[in-house]
This record gives sequence, C-alpha cells and structure tokens, in this order.
Amino acid sequence: MRVILSFAVVFILSRAQEISTEEKTCLPRFKSYVFVFVVNNRSVRQNQTLGKVRFNICAESDPGLKTNDHRFQVHEDGTVSATMDFRFSRLWDYFHIFPQGSLDKALSATVVILVSEHLDLEVTRESDLTSESQKELPVLTFPKQGLGYRKQKRDLITPSISIYENKGTQLPMRLGQSDLTSDSQEELRVLTFRRQGWGQRRQKREWIIPPISVSENERRKLPMQLVQVKSSRAKETPVTYSITGQGADQDPKGIFIINKTTGWLSVTQPLDREVTSFYKLMLYAVGSEIGGTVEVPMELMINVIDQNDNRPQFTQNIFRGNVPEGVPPATSVMTISATDADDPETDNAKLGYSIVSQEPKSPYPEMFTVNKETGVISTLAAGLDREAIEEYTLILQVADMNGEGLTNTATAIISVTDGNDNAPQFDPTSYEGSAPENKVGHEIVRLIVTDKDVPHSSAWVAVYSILKGNEGGFFNITTDSESNQGILKTVKELDFETTSKYTLIVIVKNQAPFSIPNLSTSTSTITVSVIDVNESPIFTPTEYRVDILENLTMGQMVAFYPAKDPDTAQKQTVTYEIGSDPASWLEINTETGIIKSKAQLDRESDFVENDIYKALVLAKDDGIPKAIGTGTLLLKLIDVNDNAPEPDQRSFIICNENPYPVSLNIIDKDLPPHTHPFKAKLMMNSEKNWTAVVQDNQVSLNMTRTLEPDTHKIYLQLEDNGSKTQTTVVTATVCQCVGQDVNCESRIFNAGVGLPTILAILGGILALLILLLVLLLFARRKKTKKEPLLPEDDTRDNVFYYDEEGGGEEDQEFDLSQLHRGLDNRPEVTRNDVIPVLMPAPQYRPRPANPDEIGDFINENLKAADNDPTAPPYDSLLVFDYEGTGSEVGSLSSLNSSSSGEHDYEYLNEWGPRFKKLADMYGGDDD
Repeated sequence: MRVILSFAVVFILSRAQEISTEEKTCLPRFKSYVFVFVVNNRSVRQNQTLGKVRFNICAESDPGLKTNDHRFQVHEDGTVSATMDFRFSRLWDYFHIFPQGSLDKALSATVVILVSEHLDLEVTRESDLTSESQKELPVLTFPKQGLGYRKQKRDLITPSISIYENKGTQLPMRLGQSDLTSDSQEELRVLTFRRQGWGQRRQKREWIIPPISVSENERRKLPMQLVQVKSSRAKETPVTYSITGQGADQDPKGIFIINKTTGWLSVTQPLDREVTSFYKLMLYAVGSEIGGTVEVPMELMINVIDQNDNRPQFTQNIFRGNVPEGVPPATSVMTISATDADDPETDNAKLGYSIVSQEPKSPYPEMFTVNKETGVISTLAAGLDREAIEEYTLILQVADMNGEGLTNTATAIISVTDGNDNAPQFDPTSYEGSAPENKVGHEIVRLIVTDKDVPHSSAWVAVYSILKGNEGGFFNITTDSESNQGILKTVKELDFETTSKYTLIVIVKNQAPFSIPNLSTSTSTITVSVIDVNESPIFTPTEYRVDILENLTMGQMVAFYPAKDPDTAQKQTVTYEIGSDPASWLEINTETGIIKSKAQLDRESDFVENDIYKALVLAKDDGIPKAIGTGTLLLKLIDVNDNAPEPDQRSFIICNENPYPVSLNIIDKDLPPHTHPFKAKLMMNSEKNWTAVVQDNQVSLNMTRTLEPDTHKIYLQLEDNGSKTQTTVVTATVCQCVGQDVNCESRIFNAGVGLPTILAILGGILALLILLLVLLLFARRKKTKKEPLLPEDDTRDNVFYYDEEGGGEEDQEFDLSQLHRGLDNRPEVTRNDVIPVLMPAPQYRPRPANPDEIGDFINENLKAADNDPTAPPYDSLLVFDYEGTGSEVGSLSSLNSSSSGEHDYEYLNEWGPRFKKLADMYGGDDD
C-alpha cells in the first residue's frame, strides 16, 4: 500500500512575503518573522548551508546579522550555515537572528530547522479566510486521517510562533502576522485540523505543532489573541473548540482561553518565564450537530519568551583569594561567579565581569584583571610585594547582555602571601665552640640568622647544611622551631688524640625555594675545639677467646690480656683485676694483666655454657676521674676424660620368676671420644646372681637364679672408651611376681628405700604420737573442774554454797598493791615451760649426698632433737613455793595444825546461817 503524507504547512513559515512597494517609508526589518529551513538528516557538518534569510536594509551600510546560538552564523548575503559539526537531538529546532548592535527584539526573526528524514511535506495555502482584497493567509493544517486503522508515520514539526517582549503593537494583537498589506490589514496565522476521510483506512502519523512563543511581562490589552485554531470540517458542520492543560483547566487556571466558535486562542494575563517557562495545551474540535469529535486532538506548546527583567547576582558579597608575591603577570588568582534568573539561552543571562576599582593603587592602578566571560581574576602586572602591601580590595561588577545590561557589584579581597624573596642572613658570620671527646649529642654552638619573610612560614624557616669540614660526619645542624636558630651538635664521638680542632663552613637556606632567581645566600665559619678527657683503657680485642684444657693445674697461665690507655698526652698507670669470675677459677696480675688459674677448671660445671666459660676483666687508670675499661675473656674448655660413666638410676624392681631384663641408661659427662663404647662388669660377687650386658648406651641387668623377695645390692662397674671406671651400687627390689607383671603389694616401701629409712620414718611417727599424747593430757588438765564444797543434791535448809570465782560488788574494793609487796626481792626461779635463753642448741647433721647414708642421717638428727632443750614440747610444771618477803599479814605457815590437833570453830556460828553447816561439821560434838 502506498503511504501518502499530506501536511498543510503555512507558507509564510517557509517564505517571507515581500514588503509592499506602495509604502512610503523604509522599515529596517526582516522580510518575515519566521524562516523555515529543511535538512535531510539530523547530522550537520561545519560550514553546511542551511538556508537564507532576507533583511530590508534602509541605510547605505549593512549592519550585519548575528544569532543567539553559537552553532549557527549569518553571512553578509543572509546565508545561514553551521559553525561546527553537531547532531540534532530532536526532529526540529529553532534560534533567533538580530541585526548587529540592536537590542530591539522587534527587529529579530526566528529560524526553524526541520529534519525531513523519512518525511514527505505538503505545503498548502488557505485563501478563503477574508475578502478578495486580502492576501493568502498562512494556515496550519493537520494531515488527513481516515476512520480506519492506518500505520502512523513519523511526526512533522511545525515551526513556532514568536511574540517579543516590549512590542509596541496595539493590544489585543493577533499572532501569525506576516507583512502589512496595502490596506493595512494583517494576515492571520491559522492552525487547521487535518482532514478526515471515511472508510477503513490506515491512520497516518499526526503533525507535531511547534511551540508558540509569547513574551513574558506583556502589558498590552488583555486578553490578547495568540493563534486561531480551525478545523477542515468547519465547512461541513458547526464545530466547537476547546482546550485543556496547564494554564487552561489546570493550575494555574484561566491563563489561556479559546473562543468556542471562532477558535481564537488568547492569553488573559502577563506571563512570567521565571515562574513557568512553557505551557502544554491540548486542542479539541467537536461537531455541534453530530455530538462527537470531528478532529484528532492537537497538542500545542507555548514558550514564554524571556525579557531582561532580572539583575545578575554575585554568588558572594565578598570574595577572598590569595596570590604569592613576586608572581609574573597572567598568574591566576581566583574565580568569581554570578547568576541570572533570565533565560540562559539568551543574552539576558549572558554575563560580563569587570573591575571597577582597586585599592590601594600601588605600585600600579591596575594590578589585576578579570576575564569578562569566565570571571577568572589574574595578575595584570608584576611587582606584588608582601612586605610593601599585604592586601588589595577590588570592586567587581557583573552585567548581563554580555556586560551591557543590568549590573550588580561585589567586593574581592586579595591577600598577598609571602614568597621566599628574602634570603636568611647569618648574624654574626663566625662562631667558636668546643666539645668533649667521646660524647654524642653535645650542643656546641647556636647559629643566629635573620629573615624578612613571614615568621614561621616555609619562606622563613631556615635550613642549615655544612659545606666543608664535616667529611667524617661528626657534626649535624638542626633548626630550632621557635627561634629559627641553628643548633650544632656532635653525632659521632670525637677523638682528641686524632683531631683536636675542626673548621666548618655552614650555609643557610629556607625551607621553601627562593622565588627570585640567583638570590645570594649567606655562609658562616665555625671553629670547634675538642676537649681532651680521661678515657678508659681499651682491651684489644674486646672479647678474647682462649682454648685450654679443662684439667689445667692450679697456678698455670691461662691468658695474657693487656689493655692500652688511649690518653697518649697523659702519663697514667693501668692496673688490672677480675671483674666477674662466677666459679672463682681465675686470678690476674694487677700490673701485667697475666691471668692464671687458682682452682681446677671443669668443663662439666654449671658455670660453663656450650664449653665456654666467660670472665670479665677490668683495667683501671689513675687519671682524674679514674676510668675503667672492660674486656671479656672467653675460655674454650677442651674436654678430657675426667668423668667415669654411671647409670642414670640406682634402683629398679624385678620379678623373681621368669624375670625380664632391666635396662639402665649409661651417662658420661665427658664428650666423645671419652664416652662410648662402654663396658660393664659386676663386682663383689654380684655376678653370682646377676648378669650385665652393654648395648649401645645402655646396660641390661638380669637375674641368673631365683632370689627371695627382698632388697638386693648389685655392684656395677662401668668403663668408658678412655678406660675410666667407676663402681656404682644399684639396688634391686625383688618381688614375688612373674615376668614383666611387677607387683610388690606386700612391700610398704618403694625400690631404693632401705632399713634406715624405714626406722627413721617409724621414729618420726612415734615422736608425733608422743607429742599428741602430751597435748591431750595438757588440754584435759585445763578442763578439770573444781569439786563443790557441798553436794548439789544437799537439801538442808539455810545452807548456801558458792563455786564461782568472782565476788559481788562488795568484793571489788581491795588494794591490788598488797599482792605485789615483797615480790621485788624474790629469788630466781627456774622454769621448764619456756626455751632456756643461755643453753646452746645442738648441731644437726646436713643432708648427705650419698643415698646410702640417709638412715644414719635420720638417726643422728633424732638423737640431737631429743637432747635439744630448745625444741618443743616444754614441761608445764610451775613452782609456786615462794610466799614473798615483808608481807604485813605474815606467813601462811601459821595455819599449820597444832600438836594437839584441837581447834575452836565456835566462831563459825557467829558468821550467820551460811556458815552454819561448817560450824556443825567442825564445832559440834564428836557424835
């Protein structure tokens, strides 16, 4: 099926009408308000010609034309071409053209670019709108549409209608005007709905109507007509027109209205682009008689054309920046910025920056400049000097219309930062100092410099370096962070005997590089004298190793280890002594440093580690103060065969039936070749009952005949490779068992415990039992209660007894001093319940090293403990047979019975009823 696109496009949008030749005055204006150019595809190449515009020139000289879109340019003959390669993002676009130097937008025109790829255009004219005297009016007609299903093709873009701000035409003003006719009538722009066919036809794609442009802040008579909408079916049936969308029946409502009968679309109030930049409306045509739509709804965009009604605003009231001193011209300092609420696509928002004034105006009135477009402030001249001027204040101006429109101001404060344009200078330039030898970190002298730059900045901080005289690396200079002084110190030990004086050449710079080329630097000369001090004698080497046999006899020379005094300028005497000798094996000659042995050396000693015995040797001089040097003597003890082999254990348990051999490890403290192979031999008739077999470093013992369960001693002699022998007593505990199942339950002691040990244990247990018995008797004696004077079950009347030890209140009044009278002269009484202080304690035998003597050790110490008067427990018998002397009451011996044995107890009856029982017992008759 052949697809036919039929679109009616207003002819005025593609070609401007010529101005009537009957006009008497020349009007400088474009031949049309709108120029339409068609391109084949979206891609446009640089210098590609798009079309040509015509401008009526009244003056002799052509003012030239310009555009508001940098992608396009207008040549002198009116040809419009592209300035670069680009691609359209949509199927239509537009821009404006103006005469050069004119701000009157009434003299501008709109250029619409249509992309025609895959589209067919049909241009029609509408000639029946007015009387015959009127010219043909441009109309926008919609493509024809059938009632059936048709494939929709791509849309065609209809150019926009532009309305310019501040236009002095009488309001209401009709849009779509082309040129004034001879009879002063205006041609009107008409948007015509596309025609519809009947039948089952495939629907073609709809037209897209380009935006209608309306200037903001329009103050002419309102409502103002914008465009007339017309249906092609209006000749056949009455049509009613309506609109919907933002600004019509949606907020903000009522801005746009349409005449239901004529289709005139009007605006009712001034527009504000900064509030709403465009409006989207839907146009409807409804048949009044048939009651349904006669046209497909049409979308219409209304763009609000910007006016320059907003001043630009700086983003900050005060801008602050920094620039180093001494920088060359064209050095960027800072960037200022401003905004404009107007349309950024127009010159209304195209800003231009400038500097109004500069304070101070030194050294030049214009030290800075600002880029008109970018707002970058940079230096215009050289000569910035912080030491002269630290800060500049600039009054800035921004104006729209590329710097020729509305203006605003702000302030820029530029601080001149310090640059390293002043070199530090030594003051003074020569120094003298001294340092003792052998001392690291000694401060010798402080170097003073002056610098005119900002204190504590990188251009002020001094950096010192030694140019000459420090080839040995003995010195270093650091910078004091507060005073900026240079501190000269020693980093290595100086030696007076080697060099007694140093001459240093020092240079000073700054932490930051100099901003001025070839800036002269300052140097200083420092003389350092080395002070001689008393140094310690030096052993060479500090660790002296000597290989020597461990069986070296006493008094033999071990080593000659002298020290040297480095103080050659001082006459001093060096003496020697042993500083550390853990085993006390060595002695040294105090004058010569010859070391000899004073005891038998032993490689197997605990003081020897890895065959090395370490001793410390001291060397002292007689200087002031005295100095001591140390040297380490390392004796490598060579092993000799001075240790016989022995078993590592001295007892074992074995069964008396089918015994299993017992293996004992053989140890020898010597080193090979004085160790294995070993030999074993049984001594003192032990070979009758036992056998001994050596295998590697073990000896295997076994019974040759059945022995009674008991403890048996085996005399085992072991011999090493150097024929060194030793006989060791090994205790074998024979148990009543078979093979390896050793079980000695009947024995109460372990293997290796002899009869003396058992007796010692039993004696200890017996002593413990005796001690517990004594303590029990002592505790029982304390718990014995007094018998009451009268039995408790005595019920005789008027008889009372008291068994408490205290008395009543009347008994508390007595003089305790009477009890102490005469005790000062008492004779000495010997007590047995405390440790005697004058009797010597017995001497106990120390624990023997031989386990065989442990029984004798226990028995002897038991006897010593029994005879020890200082050992607890002590006797508790106390002697109370001293009555004292000088007592006023006399001796208690007066209470002794007389020879007659008769006493008169009648006075007991006078003591009251409480003593009546006593009176009856002692004072009554014989019956």
